[in-house]
Amino acid sequence: MDTMQGLKRTHYCGEVLEAGKIVTVGGFCDTVRNKGGIIFIVLRDRTGVVQLTFDDTTDKEIFEKAASCHSEYVVMAQGEVRERESKNDKIPTGHVEIYVTDFRILAKAQTPPFEITPETKVNEELRLKYRYLDLRRAPLQQNLILRHKIAQCAREYFYKNGFLEIETPMMMKSTPEGARDYLVPSRVHHGEFYALPQSPQIYKQLLMVAGYDRYIQLARCFRDEDLRADRQPEFTQIDLEMSFVDVDDILDLTEGFLIELFEKVMGRELKTPLPRLTYTEAMNRFGSDKPDLRFGMELQDLSDIVKDCAFPVFANALAEGGTVRCVVAKNAAQKLTRKEIDKLTEMVRGIGAKGLAYVRWVDEAPACSFGKFLQEGELDGILKAVSAEQGDVVLIVADKTSVTLPVLGALRNHLAKQLELIPAGEFNFLWITQFPFFEKDEETGEWLAMHHPFTMPMDECLPYLDSAPEKVFAKAYDLVLNGTELCSGSIRITDYELQQKMFEALGLTPEEIEAKFGFLVQAYRYGAPPHGGLGIGLDRLAMVLAEADSLRDVVAFPKVQNARELMSGCPSPVEQENLDVLGIACTEKE
Repeated sequence: MDTMQGLKRTHYCGEVLEAGKIVTVGGFCDTVRNKGGIIFIVLRDRTGVVQLTFDDTTDKEIFEKAASCHSEYVVMAQGEVRERESKNDKIPTGHVEIYVTDFRILAKAQTPPFEITPETKVNEELRLKYRYLDLRRAPLQQNLILRHKIAQCAREYFYKNGFLEIETPMMMKSTPEGARDYLVPSRVHHGEFYALPQSPQIYKQLLMVAGYDRYIQLARCFRDEDLRADRQPEFTQIDLEMSFVDVDDILDLTEGFLIELFEKVMGRELKTPLPRLTYTEAMNRFGSDKPDLRFGMELQDLSDIVKDCAFPVFANALAEGGTVRCVVAKNAAQKLTRKEIDKLTEMVRGIGAKGLAYVRWVDEAPACSFGKFLQEGELDGILKAVSAEQGDVVLIVADKTSVTLPVLGALRNHLAKQLELIPAGEFNFLWITQFPFFEKDEETGEWLAMHHPFTMPMDECLPYLDSAPEKVFAKAYDLVLNGTELCSGSIRITDYELQQKMFEALGLTPEEIEAKFGFLVQAYRYGAPPHGGLGIGLDRLAMVLAEADSLRDVVAFPKVQNARELMSGCPSPVEQENLDVLGIACTEKE
């Protein structure tokens, strides 16, 4: 095996663009084509590829080395950059090649379990098992480079705006944040545990109490919850907190970051101010607190239109204080056949609806699933109210408002994908503001805090805290991009008496408050400036900007659905003696 001695890389493969230079490159052999008297090796690194050429004028020993190469061999090559006879306009380096004068094989490679190509047809499980090979593929490399650029831009922007990067502890006190903690046993204090942070929330608030004014951190966070495409058990957020600010200050500063991010990383202009919707308006119009604005199909309220209708489903829903609403799928009658509508009906039943009424207007006379209950002119009134025309399909849900809105919101998103209504390459940001402070537990009827217990109610809502919880809204805000929630934030409570009241709203006893948050309440007694902040999900932001299907495509070594990492096989058992040191015994699960 050769060594690098005497060679030093001068260029990455993707940087070899000008003929006439002597360059040295290193990388993986992407393809090797031996045509007898001439050999072409396409060399690949994280920046792209470049062609190495060997012919009958090449030193014999070098030619033989090149002939022995196979895909994924690690090599270094030095030579003169020349114009290619057969040019390739599909790649940046396609007009040049390196005529090799020095060549080293630094590492041989077995045949990989799948081809290292931009698009590979093997299943994801195999790729994740050999993740170090999967990461050699150009799409994943581009995604991780994009993620790096986002992080770099964030640091530069917030540093420039007076923020201090301060690390908060990775082992902390277990506190309720809405998800299960990952726990770390203490060797020194048997029976006691640290928790890995779900967020740096408490510590960054204490930094405001300590007078650090503007804090930023690319914070690692951990949540022991079920996984999905946009969720991993460990993730990174661009975490910030500011003192002497209100909602508009934080939103404006964040928009400034997004403007710079799009200009520097995406090469695009982002128009601001970003649109804002209150939570209530978003739910009424889109059935979601994270609506995708890249397409229309807004929800429409039919309650007043059908209030005298004899259809029992509508009548019963309205009699119980519910609502009748719909979405209109324009020009979809040919695609949404009766069979497809039956599938949609099963889908909405699976997420809580009792069923799905519809009007499908293919021929001159529309087909209506509840037509036999209608009086003359009632169907025309419904179609006119929702601006439905021939070729359209009207899909209707009638139930409690808390069921109807999210069901239609999910149906709206499903239809947009099925009908291919979502344009590629568009990025539609949206702020959602004024979230309800409390939400009602459907089973117990009790009002529970909707956010973490440090969120400040809106000033005008404070009188209703005890008397009318449904009228209390929070100084809370989410940033949404293309239907994905990127961040949550709020103005924080700094009055220790109000903070005590919020803990009680969570159902915590005075003893629990003291045990879990006593140090925070105590800190407020020494004076806390008004402050607020947010955390932008770096992984999710990278996923949406890369137009990737999953967080796994923008994370170097991700976990799968059951929180296992397939490459290393973690989590895994440990020796009993290690558990004994920690004072831990494992029992068989029944």
